[in-house]
Amino acid sequence: MSGTSSSPAAASAAAPLAGRHALVTGGARGIGAAVALELARLGASVTITGRSIEALEARRDELRAATGRPVHAVRMDVTDPASVEDACAHARRLLGPPAILVNNAGAAESAPFARTDLALWRRMHDANATGAFLCSRALLPDMLAAGWGRVVSIASTAGLRGVPYATAYTAAKHALVGLTRALALEVARSGVTVNAVCPGYTDTALVAGAVATIVAKTGRTAEEARAELVRGNPQGRLVRPEEVAAVVGWLCLPSSASTNGLALPIDGGELA
Repeated sequence: MSGTSSSPAAASAAAPLAGRHALVTGGARGIGAAVALELARLGASVTITGRSIEALEARRDELRAATGRPVHAVRMDVTDPASVEDACAHARRLLGPPAILVNNAGAAESAPFARTDLALWRRMHDANATGAFLCSRALLPDMLAAGWGRVVSIASTAGLRGVPYATAYTAAKHALVGLTRALALEVARSGVTVNAVCPGYTDTALVAGAVATIVAKTGRTAEEARAELVRGNPQGRLVRPEEVAAVVGWLCLPSSASTNGLALPIDGGELA
């Protein structure tokens, strides 16, 4: 097995994920990049996937330099079943079967319900729910065979409540939370756990795009648009990607074996 420098038995307190291979979808930027860094710091070998191989390779080089861990970049479109299968097979050849899957890839589009057509509905479900299904289906058999695994999906507070003018996105994130809870029960006795984290508005390029959309549609300034997004956060700020990554890292630890089927808000108390 090329690229794997240690086994799970060699894990230590400083590197509790040593010998584990983690695959992070949408790993070139934002929450995915922060998660990949956190898992590598915890000792994992990491494969990051996404649609832009150039962006992935740049992030790969940064992660290798920052952590000294084996990191690979593999192109994957989570909405394409063949791409998912090919990418997972390639990652398996590089670093062995992934024991950790982080379903981070997603997309966000908003529209009033009356202007939400079937194409928008399908785009949101393909990117935010079906992609996680396809990746989990591809990698879960290896985890079950090994008797150990972690699946963590990046959902949203929109997966736990209703969000007006984002019906398709909200429904897709609810589907992702439902997938998490159902699958967690199916594999509960296998050594595999399945959880989701549900961030509020997070300081990423996705939110920057939302700010730009608000500015374009309403004529508000960027500062006013950003203030509107953080208004629902009792802390009055955006969540930071590294805060989400820290929770994902914790869920992936061997010591988190009894945490299963969770959909954990990371939102400064928004849903309290």
